[in-house]
Amino acid sequence: MGFDLLLRDARLADGAAVDIGVREGRIAAVGPGLEGEAGEVVECGGRLVSPGFVETHIHLDKTCTIDRCACETTRFPHGAMQRVSDIKHTFTVEDVTDRARRTLERCISHGTTLMRTHAEVDPKVGLRGFEGVKALVERYRWAIDIEICVMPQEGMLNNPGTEALMVAALRDGARVIGAAPSYDSDPAGQIRRVFELAREFDVDIDMHVDSGSSAEHLDTRLVCELTEQYGWGGRVACGHLTKLSVMPLPELDAMARRMADAGVALTVLPSTDLYLGGRDKDHRIERSVADANRLHRLGVTCSLSSNNILNAFTPMGDGQLIRQANLYANVVQHAMPDELRDTWAMVTSQSARLMRRQDYGIAAGNPADLVLVDAPDPVAAIREVAPVLAGWKAGRRSFTRQPVVLHRP
Repeated sequence: MGFDLLLRDARLADGAAVDIGVREGRIAAVGPGLEGEAGEVVECGGRLVSPGFVETHIHLDKTCTIDRCACETTRFPHGAMQRVSDIKHTFTVEDVTDRARRTLERCISHGTTLMRTHAEVDPKVGLRGFEGVKALVERYRWAIDIEICVMPQEGMLNNPGTEALMVAALRDGARVIGAAPSYDSDPAGQIRRVFELAREFDVDIDMHVDSGSSAEHLDTRLVCELTEQYGWGGRVACGHLTKLSVMPLPELDAMARRMADAGVALTVLPSTDLYLGGRDKDHRIERSVADANRLHRLGVTCSLSSNNILNAFTPMGDGQLIRQANLYANVVQHAMPDELRDTWAMVTSQSARLMRRQDYGIAAGNPADLVLVDAPDPVAAIREVAPVLAGWKAGRRSFTRQPVVLHRP
């Protein structure tokens, strides 16, 4: 049996020592001691081979704008949305494409092979952000699959013309519809309208909801209700939900069960939620990061993601999901092996489930979207922020990073 690619002496996330044979872009065989010639043989040396990482929530349209935005003048309110809004007139399709490309290539170089990026539309920016990001979908298909979520960052019902632009993007290839109800004069109305549009265009939903330091009101409750009403279970994700981090545990567990029953997923965005959260206080500052491990154990599909990179919402970042997993694990204080294995799933299999990718994973017949990590297992990879040494998309090498070499005297 011949292979186009053969990875020898690999370690899977469950600890199994295997070889992985790839033919015609798909995994042909997985097992110890595979026999057969191959066009390319990679000696993994007992290192971890994982399915490619999944970035479920990023904003490529406004990445790399931190040096263009006005500086923060107050700690609270942070004014990030307004600071980005003020520079939208400078966005051209070419500008968006160039900035998005820079961040996209960083994500690829750290092992991401599947991505959902948000692109906001409104009368200020028109479709330029969406079109700038869309230009990269085919251009980078050799390395990553990208789907676009169109969203109304600055309001929808109170921002005439925004819905028409969202509809235009949905007709032009956006596969997901988003929401940001806290910026709307009628938050519940925006959520309801987004569900109506999702049904009309048969697309998934990915909302920005429930950022804040009080859980007295949760838009997620309405999201769960409408998910059941529309039969959209498994097709709805909610990002941020920092309010979950301040709920008493019995209330949190009840909310988790409600989300699990409705089929509403959670995406935690550690860098942004840490950077923007807790600013209403000047001491005893809350972490503002939801405990996805706890929700995962109660049946909620959970993912971790980068959100914003190098803009007013998140001035730092490099597109490295293992770094996000490490940051998250530190913040929520889940560092034991079983906990870290669950966290690993939040940038791999759980994220793929959120994006409804049934052919994800290292199994015969699945796409050969693989990464080689310089660690023996997911626990060590997260604890040490292990570098990703190589990646393959459909069995074709997409990047290489050499292991560090010490030059002793």
